[in-house]
Amino acid sequence: MTGEITRFTDCRVLRDHEIYEDDIWFSDGVILDPEKEFFVNKHVPQKSVSLDGAIVAPGFIDIQINGGFGIDFTYDLMNKPEGLSKVAKGILTHGVTSFCPTIVTSKAEVYHKVLPLLEAKVGGLHGAEVLGAHLEGPFISPEKKGAHCIDDIQDLTDGVETLKSVYKHTDNIRIVTLAPERRNSLEVIQWLTRESEICVSLGHSMADINVAVEAIKKGAKLITHLFNAMPPFHHRDPGLVGLLGLGTKTPVYYGIIADGIHTHEAALRAAYKSHPKGVILVTDAISAMGLEDGTHHIGKKTININNKSAYIAGTTTLCGSVATMNESVRYFRNAVG
Repeated sequence: MTGEITRFTDCRVLRDHEIYEDDIWFSDGVILDPEKEFFVNKHVPQKSVSLDGAIVAPGFIDIQINGGFGIDFTYDLMNKPEGLSKVAKGILTHGVTSFCPTIVTSKAEVYHKVLPLLEAKVGGLHGAEVLGAHLEGPFISPEKKGAHCIDDIQDLTDGVETLKSVYKHTDNIRIVTLAPERRNSLEVIQWLTRESEICVSLGHSMADINVAVEAIKKGAKLITHLFNAMPPFHHRDPGLVGLLGLGTKTPVYYGIIADGIHTHEAALRAAYKSHPKGVILVTDAISAMGLEDGTHHIGKKTININNKSAYIAGTTTLCGSVATMNESVRYFRNAVG
């Protein structure tokens, strides 16, 4: 420890799912044991700050966020690289302290230009930490494209070589969402997870349960926005949703959108009660998060925002969410009890 010790007083601390009144000692961003520091190391705080009863808790992590506050990571960063900092700053006010900027299905030249801008960056008062990119596509199912542009969906024709050619820059990638049933996807999953240590998430997919399980065996560990852009659960072929029933021996995690629109609260409860340790709340927020209702644009698409719902103009296709993470956490908590 090289930095000074700071003590937060008059604060409430989240510990073991309960709120306690306590002080917090920390140095260099690390929380310390006050008794050990005082009695064993003979250290005392150099600075004391009263929080006036505020709650101190871990920040939220958003692993799927397409943008916000008028910035779309896929389409705007090439001309507005400062947009990443704008979103990082904005989501701090909603409790998010780290995130994966997400790029939707795009042509190769978009990845070539945008990925170098998404390197990991330490967070602070200037904005939330950037963990690296989440690439949602382009190797997804046309049948479950959702709001993605069908003309930009690609096949893994030459497996890993195709992936390298499309993405070009892989150092800044943390998560890749793909459809495991598509040709050469399984070998790509194995390469991404074992050779590049990139997390593979299964989504925008028509995969049956057998293909889904095989993808998990190859190294995939995550499901992208459970229930959305995948076949519904069926008792004879539960598909990707059925992965929640694999048990504790095979850890599977699932992103889920808790905005009151994408996923019914009964479905939230069913997923959580089935596999509580695997749940990861994501916003899947679009550029209109933080903006007023009305007409907005995401790249080539016009979207209509009304009462927290975002649809592609003239359709009934949901186009991401405009809910913030703190709103999502509150909704999820009320839904699951």
